[in-house]
Amino acid sequence: MPKVTWILADGRQIKADVPLGHNLMEAAVANNVPDVIGECGGCLSCATCHVYVDEAWVAKTGKPGDMENDMLEITTAERHDNSRLSCQITATPELDGLILHVPHI
Repeated sequence: MPKVTWILADGRQIKADVPLGHNLMEAAVANNVPDVIGECGGCLSCATCHVYVDEAWVAKTGKPGDMENDMLEITTAERHDNSRLSCQITATPELDGLILHVPHI
């Protein structure tokens, strides 16, 4: 299982092992990561699971697709080049050690 670290706006960290194939919004909600809500359950209609992918991991997580890109335009926190919706990132062995920064909403 890949280990993922969420870094909160206040600097606290939450680390968890994420089962392969699970999306990182589900993992954040299951691990009580503040400010990752996932209101729509991962169907790309709310943008409440917005995170900033750590710069060292941007290439491995890939770029947002067209629908995700559109949803990133309505995030509560400022959009950055490394913004992603965590529901669109799936846990894979290549993402072991992934770091996500959680914007304060």
